[in-house]
Amino acid sequence: MTYFGFLGLFLAIPIAIMLGLTWRDARLGRKVPRRFASYPPYAILALHLAMALVYTTPWDNYLVATSVWWYDQAKVTGIVFGYVPIEEYTFFLVQPILSGLWLLFWLRRQPDKVQKGWENGSFRYTALAILGIIWLAMVAILVADWAPGTYMALILAWALLPIMLQVGFGGDILWQHRKLVLLGLAPPTLFLATADALAIYDGIWTIDPAQTLNWHIGGILPLEEFLFFLITNVLVIFGMTLFLSAESQERLEKMKTAVAQWRAGRLPMASEK
Repeated sequence: MTYFGFLGLFLAIPIAIMLGLTWRDARLGRKVPRRFASYPPYAILALHLAMALVYTTPWDNYLVATSVWWYDQAKVTGIVFGYVPIEEYTFFLVQPILSGLWLLFWLRRQPDKVQKGWENGSFRYTALAILGIIWLAMVAILVADWAPGTYMALILAWALLPIMLQVGFGGDILWQHRKLVLLGLAPPTLFLATADALAIYDGIWTIDPAQTLNWHIGGILPLEEFLFFLITNVLVIFGMTLFLSAESQERLEKMKTAVAQWRAGRLPMASEK
């Protein structure tokens, strides 16, 4: 199976199914409830596609350039930008499309009711501190040049920075919607990890065993690969949930008010100039 064949089988077909379900919901008048319609949902999905492409491109090129993974040249087209084949750039886009459509499918089935008492600053800051410690540990692994931890550290050092921004802003919001977040995360992660195991078994791409912990799920899938699909889906599901939720808009308004009050109290009056 070629890389594009893999994308067609495991990404294009599920995306087509999700688009069919989206069309059916539209025919039935089922929409994303107002509590999750702070912005046009598909515009937010498109924004995440752009961010995925921009943020992942240099990181992925570095991984291929340093042979953390490589591709069977007989299974890719040979069209390369930087160090990465065009198929990989396609993957940058189709994965968040699949995960985003999956999340929107379940958002359309959420009740249109904002619960009170969701704010929890201590939870948010504690989660942020834990993620910060993990990020520092991953940077330390890279600085120490411990080869078996290389791939894991590169994944987490790269992904935890935006995740810390998400959690720092709305960790309590995500916890408020934890059932939705888990539903958005678990099935796509398990599906893509299984597909990835099949691709590795087929030799489409190979992970350097010297730069991994050599812990394998099912004897095939490196632990780091499962972590990769989990963490990339976290970026999409966390991001879209925060962008769309009414709680985020409430927090943004409070932040704007606080900034305005700070400026009003700090900036010199015209008579003082």
